[in-house]
Amino acid sequence: MAYRLAANLVLLIHLTFVFFVLFGGFLVLRWRRVAWIHITAVVWGALVEYLGWFCPLTPLENYLRQTAGQAGYEGGFVEHYLILLLYPAQLNRELQIFLVAAVVLINLAIYGWLLFRIGSLGIRH
Repeated sequence: MAYRLAANLVLLIHLTFVFFVLFGGFLVLRWRRVAWIHITAVVWGALVEYLGWFCPLTPLENYLRQTAGQAGYEGGFVEHYLILLLYPAQLNRELQIFLVAAVVLINLAIYGWLLFRIGSLGIRH
């Protein structure tokens, strides 16, 4: 029971991280100091997807699930959970590159708007 709960906690942390990568720029609009953490997370998330790396949370979750007597899964977190939610087809390289581009473009737009807002207010940091 404890291993299953731990696996679910890792899943929630992983999902929270993915949403932070995608939408954390909105937090930066409110709390600018979050930018350094967010930019680092975006770079990591983009590299993991673009280069096909595995996030260390995926094998940890699999280990905890297998220890709890549940089946682990093959592939990465995005392929196993998010792609199944968003797309009915299998994840392919083109889709991974599209996802990376979407993450980068969303965040560039948010940071660009933030920089424009700072500049238009005449605020110097």
